Amino acid sequence: RVGHLTVHGSMPPYRINELIDLAENIDLRGRGGAGFPFHRKLRAVKQSAERREGRTAVVVNGTEGEPACKKDAAILLRSPHLVIDGATLAADALGAEDVVIGVTRRDVEKSVQDAIDERPPSERVRVVRLPERFVTGEGTALTSGLNGGPALPIGRKIRTSEMGLSGLPTLLSNTETFAQLAIAARLDALNFRSTGLATEPGTVMLTVTGARGSIIVETPFGVPMSYILQLCGLTAGQGVLVGGYHGKFLDANAAGQALISRESLEAFGARLGAGAVLPI
Repeated sequence: RVGHLTVHGSMPPYRINELIDLAENIDLRGRGGAGFPFHRKLRAVKQSAERREGRTAVVVNGTEGEPACKKDAAILLRSPHLVIDGATLAADALGAEDVVIGVTRRDVEKSVQDAIDERPPSERVRVVRLPERFVTGEGTALTSGLNGGPALPIGRKIRTSEMGLSGLPTLLSNTETFAQLAIAARLDALNFRSTGLATEPGTVMLTVTGARGSIIVETPFGVPMSYILQLCGLTAGQGVLVGGYHGKFLDANAAGQALISRESLEAFGARLGAGAVLPI
């Protein structure tokens, strides 16, 4: 943890309304695929807790069931403290009594547990390993597994902001989202927005897969997709699958014009999703 603090510095405290404002100002969105605005999740958990007893929880989704994605595992293996920082920052702001990081890989579990052991026990963080399957990362499946039940979708829509871990209003988002929150909290909104696009500030992590395997790339929003492929020693070939199993194919011409940007990809009928990029 000393190395982590040397690179990133200590984490400033945020009250809940300050954290909501920060997340809204930088347009932080979930990086697990859906791209839901993070400030709306924070506000929903806050409001739900106010209607009830005030108790909340925080869950980090590090299960990464999308076969084409390996970025969350890379973060948790190389920079687990950054993810824990973001989760505990949100937990402190919400007054959450429990922070749980759900994973599926044994090596990731060990990396996170080692990081937890280096931190003060007062942070109330724990890691839980669940079965490795595609559906484990679905919201109700994840909370069911963490609550001791089967890690399978329950078949009906339940907002975790209303009822998640131990039945409490729960802030649930993926690994990269919490890591980005920790970075933004240290930089402040203005400095965070100095990278990327005015409409999509900051950076995003991609898993770029070719014949030689997967490469994890962190890039500012707005960089041409063709440049990312070039950096990885790849070309668009016959086209590029963007977003993984729930993604879309871009033909070679579209891939040559597209930027790493929600707006740009939507213009071609695609979405970044969980950040999978697979040239064919």
